Amino acid sequence: MEANATGKTALYRLTVSAMLLALSVILGFFKIPLTQTSEIRLQFLPVAIEGALFGPLYGGILGGLSDILCFIVRPTGAFFPGFTVSAILQGVIYGVVLRRSQTVPRIIAAQTIDCILVSLILNPIWLMLLYGNAFIPIFVGRLPKVLIMFPINVILLSLVIGASRRFIRRPDR
Repeated sequence: MEANATGKTALYRLTVSAMLLALSVILGFFKIPLTQTSEIRLQFLPVAIEGALFGPLYGGILGGLSDILCFIVRPTGAFFPGFTVSAILQGVIYGVVLRRSQTVPRIIAAQTIDCILVSLILNPIWLMLLYGNAFIPIFVGRLPKVLIMFPINVILLSLVIGASRRFIRRPDR
């Protein structure tokens, strides 16, 4: 009987993960370019939900797969694995911080870590390597976008996680 329950849990995780992956790829198509090195995207939402539901391993896998599939479906230049590393790390961050509890302070903490580590440190490094620009101008160019999007992302993530609780149950509950 226990093997059957484990199989159902694995199938449930696979099904929810596949739906979130598809949603992440679809959201990856919609972006608002601000500058050559900065754009507004909502692709992080399904990755954050995956991390909150199933933990950092699943969040990281979904983040990486989403980045790769978005590139395969709609390439926008040469593939650069640094952004895949950023997407994996983003899923891990949300999984570590939001796995146990999805309170607003934890959502703020996850978004803060994501903004600082991924948006303001790693991604400017990748852009510096890609375009040959200095780090500081890229960092300064991205800072206003991050500061503006921070509260918007916190609100969106709070709303989406709250809504997802009604439709998606965690397998351990």
